[in-house]
Amino acid sequence: MGLSLVAYFVQTSEMVIHTERKRPAAWSHYQAQAKNPALVPFQWIEWFFRWLAYWLSGWALLEVLEYVGTLSILVAVISYFAESGDRTKQKHYQAWQVINTAQGKGGNGGRIDALEELNNDGIALVGVDLSDAFLQGIRLDGADLVRSNFSTADVRGGSFVGARMEYANLASGNFRNGSFQNANLRNATLQDADLQGANLSNTDFQGADLSRADLRNADLRNVKWAEIADLKLANIFGVKNAPPDFSPWAKQKGAVEIEADAEWSKLVAPQ
Repeated sequence: MGLSLVAYFVQTSEMVIHTERKRPAAWSHYQAQAKNPALVPFQWIEWFFRWLAYWLSGWALLEVLEYVGTLSILVAVISYFAESGDRTKQKHYQAWQVINTAQGKGGNGGRIDALEELNNDGIALVGVDLSDAFLQGIRLDGADLVRSNFSTADVRGGSFVGARMEYANLASGNFRNGSFQNANLRNATLQDADLQGANLSNTDFQGADLSRADLRNADLRNVKWAEIADLKLANIFGVKNAPPDFSPWAKQKGAVEIEADAEWSKLVAPQ
């Protein structure tokens, strides 16, 4: 696209530079076009400037200056495309600065835009620390979030479809109504995580710690559950589309089914 734009610019410039100006018609021709006497002065001005442009077009100096001006613009266009890689690196550097500066702090701090921008550009977010962050509605579909830290973060409504989150720390994070379809959460820590109403279909929980996690009304369609490491006191009330043997197996692992918030909070409160 860059080369075609440059070629088009060169062709257009040549058309402008090499346009030959014709000798203007006599004043009588322009005077005859002024049907109203009040328009005669305007026709005279037009006639004068046409002659001035015609005389100046014969100056070699002006033609050279026109070439120089065109060449400088062409060089600027080429430089713009040549430096596009550096601009992208600078954009990524600034995004990481936003994320790292806000590390360990609450609030958004511009991290949602920075994270989404990096992910959209295919940059891995391995090990990123987003603990305590306010990231409601963030979209990190397909992100590489291996060993990332979302502990105690507010990520309600966040989307992690197809994300890699092995060994990630989601402890005490709020992921209500989030989307984790086809996500890889192997060996992830989800103790006390709020996953109410979350879409966990096809999510891989092999080796994951879901103790005291709130799974009420979560969608467990085709969830990979057989090798979950810990489900003690996890609340599975109202789970949807769960595999046939999931609920009995989960209760054997210590999971509970409690609808009321007060009763549930009392049960998981520290003794």
